[in-house]
Amino acid sequence: MIKEKNKTLIYGIHPVIEALESGKTIDKVWLQEGQLQGQLAEIISMLLKRRIQWKQVPSAKLNSLVRGNHQGVILSLSSVDFATLENVVADAFANGEDPFILVLDGITDVRNFGAIARTASCLGVHGILVPEKGSAPIGPDAVKTSAGALLKIPVCRTTSMYHSLKYLQNSGLKLVGATEKAQDVIYACDLQGPLALVMGNEETGLSTDTLKQCDIIARIPQSLGGVDSLNVSVATGMFVYEIVRQRTV
Repeated sequence: MIKEKNKTLIYGIHPVIEALESGKTIDKVWLQEGQLQGQLAEIISMLLKRRIQWKQVPSAKLNSLVRGNHQGVILSLSSVDFATLENVVADAFANGEDPFILVLDGITDVRNFGAIARTASCLGVHGILVPEKGSAPIGPDAVKTSAGALLKIPVCRTTSMYHSLKYLQNSGLKLVGATEKAQDVIYACDLQGPLALVMGNEETGLSTDTLKQCDIIARIPQSLGGVDSLNVSVATGMFVYEIVRQRTV
């Protein structure tokens, strides 16, 4: 095992098997190309059983990650234990509360992610949903930026954002997409009841497909003489505050 700035890496056949058997939360797995037989095949079977994705890479990639004998496999441990979206939603309903899920679809900056998590935890968001790929690494830097909030608020990962959003809708949650392209301003929208707020990538915003899934799309009113966009963590804070305000009126 080796600790780097943003991750804890475990490498070698037996240490990796022990990590998988322990039930620890796995962030990423790298397997050497062309070496997927023998005990590596056993590891693949374990990954499939736990529904953990892996990536096949050249040996040079593995050699760049660790100096020891990796035996064709390296995994990184997550700094947080991920929750199950279904459990987060069910727990909120069971507690007599309207679920409030924050969906971060493509937030890649660690500082933005940490700041958003801190706001979400402070204002009572029940859980954060992120894609398994294309999201900021949830490592020590993110935990530090969040002032420890990422160790308190449930974080869920999904391999299919479309299906997860559809699940939320089928569970009775409205999907609210935040975009400057919307006609309605946030204050004019009904944001009460079970709800999921969907925030997009820092540069490109929400994808066309995600926008089509949303039940409501809204924007923050801006001055004509000001800059044309807000930092995503600031925008998220404004949306979350308005949702909480409407719930407590």
